[in-house]
Amino acid sequence: MNHNELRICILAAGKGSRMNSEVPKVLHTINNKPIVQFVVETSESLYPKEIILIVGFKKEMVINSLSKFNLSFAYQEEQKGTAHAIMQCDDYLSNKSGQTLVLSGDVPFISKQTLNNLIKTHSANKSLGSIISANIDDPSGYGRIVRENNKFVKITEHKDANEKELTINEINSGIYLFDTKTLMDKINLIKNLNNQNEFYLTDIFEFIDKDKISVYNTSKIDEINGINTIEQLNELKVIN
Repeated sequence: MNHNELRICILAAGKGSRMNSEVPKVLHTINNKPIVQFVVETSESLYPKEIILIVGFKKEMVINSLSKFNLSFAYQEEQKGTAHAIMQCDDYLSNKSGQTLVLSGDVPFISKQTLNNLIKTHSANKSLGSIISANIDDPSGYGRIVRENNKFVKITEHKDANEKELTINEINSGIYLFDTKTLMDKINLIKNLNNQNEFYLTDIFEFIDKDKISVYNTSKIDEINGINTIEQLNELKVIN
């Protein structure tokens, strides 16, 4: 499938303070390959128009490690959240048509097939914003997909969730697909009125018509595992 008007933004600016390492989180390796490289290679397999890597902490190290790939770079000087990261891509996304896929540089095993399923779901429903979700036994730490009568209502971050929301097992993978014009129109409406004072990309769904939001629920939970600690990195090394 050739996605002519698909652009992919990969979030790779964070230090990953819980890794307790001076190496940027996305440069930790599995089988001698930086975790972000897995994401870049999967992105390339979709034949997008452009891949934009958002860098921050030790950005030169990250850029140099990926020098063999044809990438564009955006710089997030201060890490003020996922929406703030996408705001740094303004030069690449403003006044563009088509779709923008948002991936995390620390979620290495997301597959081409799952991303294609997200794209198909998004297109079939003529959506403006779509999310990959999954149902997991222990959702702690993840944002929850809040529904009413099975319809999407919102995403609540774990640290902002109330008691009822904490019992929800459907979690947000942090992988999104947007109509690019909608993304750039709505992103500036996001406020940082939360416990972290960060601009969450998840809040953009408050500004998109609920009938224009799709959720693709995947059963392939191993694909959406993010890496935040050395323990999680070592677990994924064992699985793969």
